[in-house]
Amino acid sequence: MPRCLRPSLRKPAVILCLLLSSTSLCPTRGQAMIPLETPLQPVQMVRSPYPSGDGQKKYKDVEPNLRIQEVDGLELVKKFSEDMETMLRRKVEAVKNLVEAAEEADLDHEFNESLVFDYYNSVLINERDASGEYVELGAEFVLEPNAHFSNLRVNTSLSSVQLPTNVYNKDPDILNGVYMSEALNPVFVENFQRDPTLTWQYFGSSTGFFRIYPGIKWTPDENGVITFDCRNRGWYIQAATSPKDVVIVVDTSGSMKGLRMAIAKHTISTILDTLGENDFVNIIAYNDYIHYIEPCFKGILVQADRDNREHFKQLVSELVAKGVGVMDQALKEAFQILKRFQEARQGSLCNQAIMLLTDGAVEDYEPVFEKYNQLDPKVRVFTYLIGREVTFADRMKWIACNNKGYYTQISTLADAQENVMEYLHVLSRPMVINHDHDIIWTEAYMDSKLLASQAQSLVLLTTVAMPVFSRKNETRSHGILLGVAGSDVALRELMKLAPRYKLGVHGYAFLNTNNGYILSHPDLRPLYREGKKLKPKPNYNSVDLSEVEWEDRAEILRTAMINGETGSLSMDVKIPLDKGVRGLGLNWQSDIPLAARQPSEDAHSPAESRPKLQSDILSAAEEAEEAPTTTAILAAISLACG
Repeated sequence: MPRCLRPSLRKPAVILCLLLSSTSLCPTRGQAMIPLETPLQPVQMVRSPYPSGDGQKKYKDVEPNLRIQEVDGLELVKKFSEDMETMLRRKVEAVKNLVEAAEEADLDHEFNESLVFDYYNSVLINERDASGEYVELGAEFVLEPNAHFSNLRVNTSLSSVQLPTNVYNKDPDILNGVYMSEALNPVFVENFQRDPTLTWQYFGSSTGFFRIYPGIKWTPDENGVITFDCRNRGWYIQAATSPKDVVIVVDTSGSMKGLRMAIAKHTISTILDTLGENDFVNIIAYNDYIHYIEPCFKGILVQADRDNREHFKQLVSELVAKGVGVMDQALKEAFQILKRFQEARQGSLCNQAIMLLTDGAVEDYEPVFEKYNQLDPKVRVFTYLIGREVTFADRMKWIACNNKGYYTQISTLADAQENVMEYLHVLSRPMVINHDHDIIWTEAYMDSKLLASQAQSLVLLTTVAMPVFSRKNETRSHGILLGVAGSDVALRELMKLAPRYKLGVHGYAFLNTNNGYILSHPDLRPLYREGKKLKPKPNYNSVDLSEVEWEDRAEILRTAMINGETGSLSMDVKIPLDKGVRGLGLNWQSDIPLAARQPSEDAHSPAESRPKLQSDILSAAEEAEEAPTTTAILAAISLACG
């Protein structure tokens, strides 16, 4: 069975916009009178060594050599998109090399329960004990400052391996995985030599270890704990699974009081953290009756963006246990929501799942599943038994196993993270069995978890990632996900491709996702100052285009870009000056052409029937020979006409 009914929807669109300005009237739509060289630089170069009068004379001497040349705005933005596509394709090729090498290494490796193997542990490298000897897994590891990596001390010849504190660093699964992934070291180096603009390359294993190149020294937090777990990162989750519709059903009856309710709340928050902008979610609580924890979302699914996830977490924290549970009614409501969305072709149009959290199932529940879970494909039901009691374990297992889900028991708060992650492995099985190596690009982000290790600085990044599968014949039908390979791309590197010297005085380029969220924009201010430190704002990566464009009609431009429309748009805008103290009014004349590949004629479903899926970004780098796609780079040319 294919990973998703509409595989092309995994091929997202990057939306690229160039705004060009000119102080003169626009001669034609899509063209502007823009000088190839601005006189500012020649004046400065000549003026500095001479008095004012001599500087003006020198300027008059060079003025005849300056000329005005028309620039075709459409060609300008097309060239920008092509350059960006070329750059992104190189990043994708690097990740594909890692995936191929990892899968080949796994084919050649036989699991050895008694394997003894020393590797470079990122936390322990260069550490010595009281006697002056290197500690176990802490051998000498040469680290040197590297300007390409923000002058961090790195080793560009080898990678290093990081593990979270709750993963034993000499577990047989870990040792075998680390030993197998040693084959990635030469590939890391070759990729970097082939494309020196590459930054961090890595492989995140499903067992919990994280191999990063170039190798670095990892610093624990102030409590001496390593909390970073690659399996919880957005790039890992997005690459390992398809988009999904999720209804979380939580028992708030009287038996859930105390620690059980605390565990349930923490588990829900953990589930929410595994969702992204491509997923849709709602939460139903039940006791004597069922109720949506957010009444405004009654009967619908909402996009699982950061704002909605944080809103749900706040509401979950306010849940109170009381009354008697009516689980069958809650399950009926959950099935009905998913059915309505599937029939209306809304939501993710891919995986559908119900997450059931309860301390036990008392009533007769089998008729509910026989009657309501008749969708094709079937809704997966994942059950989480809360607490230490095992009285109802068999019933919860039956629910999960008969509905293509997974059962787990969460007895303590510490159990939640590891047990919640199991559902991702289940959802990835169809993809693994069919070997669907989908390429994903994440939204813009600053990885605060990596900041403590000094592996990242406060810059906006996007990650390209691909899943790594086991290709062994004996385990092929089991759908084993080995992990995810990825590489970071700094958005400022993409923006360097913009021909800024041709954009005019108030012209600029910006990028946003086809969710409407800004990737890069002159008025995007993702940081705030706290004392002497700069910190990311809570919603820095979910700022809508309409929030930074100072014009009522900006919503029209936003909608046109997201819908992939072409045409021309004129609107009055205000350009902020002097750090927003003053504004300059200009008129933008915008051309919005489609400047990249068109949808394939043999696409699996008509383009007009596909909803505008909240999806990944930067698909310009997708390979043309892959599944049919609606990938496009949407570009807009805007000219300031005084």
